[in-house]
Amino acid sequence: MHGCLYCYATYIPRFYSVRLKKRLLTRLEKDLRRLDLKKPISMSNSSDPYPPIEKKHEITRKCIELMRDYSVKLLVVTKSDIVARDADILSEMKCCVSVTVTGFKFARILEPNAPPPEKRIEAMRELKNAGIPVVLRLDPILPFINEDEVEEVLEKCNFVDHVVTSTLKLRGDSFRRVVSAIPWLEERYRNLYFKFGKKVQNSWYLAKNLRLKILRKVEEKCNEMGISCAFCREGFKFNAKSCDGQHLLS
Repeated sequence: MHGCLYCYATYIPRFYSVRLKKRLLTRLEKDLRRLDLKKPISMSNSSDPYPPIEKKHEITRKCIELMRDYSVKLLVVTKSDIVARDADILSEMKCCVSVTVTGFKFARILEPNAPPPEKRIEAMRELKNAGIPVVLRLDPILPFINEDEVEEVLEKCNFVDHVVTSTLKLRGDSFRRVVSAIPWLEERYRNLYFKFGKKVQNSWYLAKNLRLKILRKVEEKCNEMGISCAFCREGFKFNAKSCDGQHLLS
């Protein structure tokens, strides 16, 4: 996949391996026949539907074609610019596309296998020009890393329909990966998360007042730009109609 150091989903067995699933389209169609298709389908929240090998195999594209034929309401969540390739199909569906852009300076370190942020922004613009609602995932915001890039990211994505944001949630393995790549963060993150933060299930959160300060900065900029903004997995109220942009499917 994209090998993001901060990823929270790496506890899933074989998470980093990408394999072609047997009879995928047959199994997908079987599921589509029995599902309540009045509800939207999100593709996908813990992994990415557009890994680099999708350029060659076009498996995701075939799945989207099938979902279009079944009139699926689709929310695509990705960190790849490949999604713009499928604008021809997505524009024929009730669909919105959510693309993650965290920042610029540390992108190569934190997201080693993902396309450059500039390419993702250009893909979002192509989708928007094709009439497809677009969501910016400014997620996660990492203290000392991309806090000062929030306004720059938002200004470069000023054409989006919605923004969803959240602060970094640390697990043991993601902490080790991040501080191994950026050693000067280790003591700072130990204090912010393990000393002054809060553990929620298997993840460590920043202190509530610090999280709220960071998130309000994004919200204020979005309000200034006239773009709706929501928080993901934070426990704070927001004014948008949905967290992930599902309201754009109607």
